[in-house]
Amino acid sequence: MEGLSKKNRDAGENEFFRIDLLTGALRCWEGLAKFREDRERCKRFTYGDQWSDLMPGEYGPVTEEEYIMSQGNVPLKNNLIRRMVRNVLGVFRNRWSNPQCVCHDPREETEASAMQRLIEYNIERNRLEEIYARTMEEFLISGLAVHRKWYGRKGRHTDCWTDFVSPDHFFFDVSARDFRNLDISIIGEIHDMDFDTLCATFAKEGYGWDELHDEYAPLRNDTGPFGCFPGRDSDRGMCKVIEVWTREYRQMYLCHDPMKGEYFRVSPENYQEIVIQENDRRQSVSGKKDKDSIINSRMEITEEWHYHFLTPSGRVLASGKSPYLHGRHPYIMKAYPFIDGEIHSFVADIIDQQKYTNRLISMYDWILRASAKGVLLFPEDALPKGGSMEEVVEEWSRFNGVLVYRPRTGSPLPQQIHANSANHGVADLLSIQLSMMENVSGVNSALQGKLESSSMSGTLFSQQTKNSLTALADLMKSYDNFILDATAVDASNIRQFYTPALIRSILGEENPLQSSEYFFDSSLDFSFTKPEE
Repeated sequence: MEGLSKKNRDAGENEFFRIDLLTGALRCWEGLAKFREDRERCKRFTYGDQWSDLMPGEYGPVTEEEYIMSQGNVPLKNNLIRRMVRNVLGVFRNRWSNPQCVCHDPREETEASAMQRLIEYNIERNRLEEIYARTMEEFLISGLAVHRKWYGRKGRHTDCWTDFVSPDHFFFDVSARDFRNLDISIIGEIHDMDFDTLCATFAKEGYGWDELHDEYAPLRNDTGPFGCFPGRDSDRGMCKVIEVWTREYRQMYLCHDPMKGEYFRVSPENYQEIVIQENDRRQSVSGKKDKDSIINSRMEITEEWHYHFLTPSGRVLASGKSPYLHGRHPYIMKAYPFIDGEIHSFVADIIDQQKYTNRLISMYDWILRASAKGVLLFPEDALPKGGSMEEVVEEWSRFNGVLVYRPRTGSPLPQQIHANSANHGVADLLSIQLSMMENVSGVNSALQGKLESSSMSGTLFSQQTKNSLTALADLMKSYDNFILDATAVDASNIRQFYTPALIRSILGEENPLQSSEYFFDSSLDFSFTKPEE
């Protein structure tokens, strides 16, 4: 990670603060507020909190659970969403296979074979099968999957790492519309660090522990340092660092050195020293102006990604140009379906069916309880001395309650009246609703491993299971593309950061790269595919 910039690229701006970046990040964060609300609701329904939607109450909004309990009833639920999410995760686990490295030039097969083994090593090092499974669960719940690919030290090892990024701490350009995310101009996340980790990561000479303490002291309170970005209860005592990556355009000179046979780019600040002076030197040595010896150049506008780590007040902790070979930001994201920039999840499609199922189950329970208990007729003059009708009601509601009454001549005895409940069709409605839920979600009985009959052949069941995946094909293929994009970044980082010694230790004695001269050449082109099921 590069340190603080000595000179800000934007003229006239304070070199230690980037309020413009902080404002842009905050604008993106606020633009995703509706998405975070929807994600939190989908997460609640997935993990069983299904009666927390607000509804009008006598004294203001109350949750559905509070309203039902205030009526003396129990809010029942049958969590079908969680079962369907587990079924889709099971499909993903059964379909899992390592991405396959392919080369477009037959002469690069040796390098492609070596890259395949290095990718498999990195998958084992990061436990990527588990990370991708948990990310798939997040993808089903929220419709957004995000990973961060970086190189550095974690624990006792230095390697190319993959980290899961919670969408709750992530932001990106809300004006983006490209499904491949190629039009994103700003992206980043909010890190929650304890103060010791903050100092170990960002303390530099001239800006150390004391300066960081003074920076974060005004923000440290019972709710945690939040600055512009609100925190959660779990973030108490944590220091927030906002990581922002922006795409910028700069004027550069594309140069060609015919003597060395290479292309390179030079900034306007270094053009005089690297190109002009070198051409003058070569002409003075040769004594003539030879076109085959001078460096040719032309001006062009190039795209660059730059990173900034900011405090909630906008102070720059670290900044620089993208250090990666691919030249971009370290984030891989997949938003689904991203039509007009909108994100809609698998779980969101079946919440309404889940709510109606819960209502039918609760209604069925109320009908059964009312039918079993019946109605009690209690004469007012049969109340015991000092007793009240409220005490009678409370005792009657208990399953082992005992009623005390005072018999009077000519007064009827308390009696219970009950009758068999009429067929209100609740059971039929519930059956229809469960069937509709399978149709809406695409997770039918075959995908759940249920046999329609005990005499069904294995071949027929296998074909039905395969056909049932049609409804989930688009969702699964979108996630496969996310994995392939992530693997391509892994391959780029491996070529950039893995040393020849490390590669030899991974590949062993049968190292196919011993005779390769350009495995680390940036012109080498790999792509990745998923094996056909």
